[in-house]
Amino acid sequence: MTQLSELTAGTPKRQSPASSPLEVVASQLRWEAEGVVSLQLRSRTGERLPRWEPGAHVDLILPTGIERQYSLCGPVDDPSCYQLGVRRERTSRGGSEYVHAFLRPGQPLLLKGPRSNFGFRRAGSYLFIAGGIGITPILPMVRQAQSWGADWQLLYGGHTADSMPFLEELREYGPRVRVFPADTVGRIPLTEVVAQVRPELEIFACGPESLISALNEATAHWPAGSVHVERFKSRPRVRSEDTPFEVVCAASGRTVEVPAGRSILNALEEAGIRSAASCRSGLCGSCDTAVLDGVPDHRDEILSESDRAAGDRMFICVSRARTPRLVLDL
Repeated sequence: MTQLSELTAGTPKRQSPASSPLEVVASQLRWEAEGVVSLQLRSRTGERLPRWEPGAHVDLILPTGIERQYSLCGPVDDPSCYQLGVRRERTSRGGSEYVHAFLRPGQPLLLKGPRSNFGFRRAGSYLFIAGGIGITPILPMVRQAQSWGADWQLLYGGHTADSMPFLEELREYGPRVRVFPADTVGRIPLTEVVAQVRPELEIFACGPESLISALNEATAHWPAGSVHVERFKSRPRVRSEDTPFEVVCAASGRTVEVPAGRSILNALEEAGIRSAASCRSGLCGSCDTAVLDGVPDHRDEILSESDRAAGDRMFICVSRARTPRLVLDL
């Protein structure tokens, strides 16, 4: 997976899964940095692609059947194509490896989405922070902030300058963008940058866990809701022992037992009840499900604390129940 999210940027937009994936073709592949290609996708039939907003991602289904989530990083006002940035992962499970080694222009693909879990919104000013391929969801936000005439700054870090995609475009913004290749400049000085709280400032960040953890620690004194982050993968969590519970599917009236160590999604599938799903890690948001009764045990990386407290929705690929029974809108 490339980058998906813990969201504190307001409530993610709940979207119903499409009846079938979109048919697209790879129209262009271009090297953007060492180990990173950008991929343009166009509709196979030439129709307009669904609109999207900064921070959105799509689920890309490769000819091998592998499904991966990638942030959209192209212009939001171009309905003719989507652009993705894909880093070749050393521990690839087949997604980025296929894109880099085998994908060619003209090749048909399937796509689901777009879906927005990393919502962007108007603010007095912005601080954008990106690490490596985490620049992909941040790039459209930068463009949007610039088009609004907003006050903004981007701090962009990476292992080396050669490994950091889209630097050429970002240099056009001049001193608003500060680049931190670790091998020559060092890491982003997060503690220094966010030491003083600015009430009008909102922070949007995406990058590896080391960056996000350091940012969360450095901004612990900031007001709730002012820091919005997107993660590459789920965090390791120390959890209490799972206990069994039952899920009632309101639409059909069926009840399914969810044993310890088994996800709601898996239990439903084993009972023959299908639900939208993609990443199965609590990151992409495709299994967003309304909770009609009961208390969820949230284990995703998407919902804000206020959303969790509301308890009216959950992501059934990872989350469980705090009560013996959940009634879900399924």
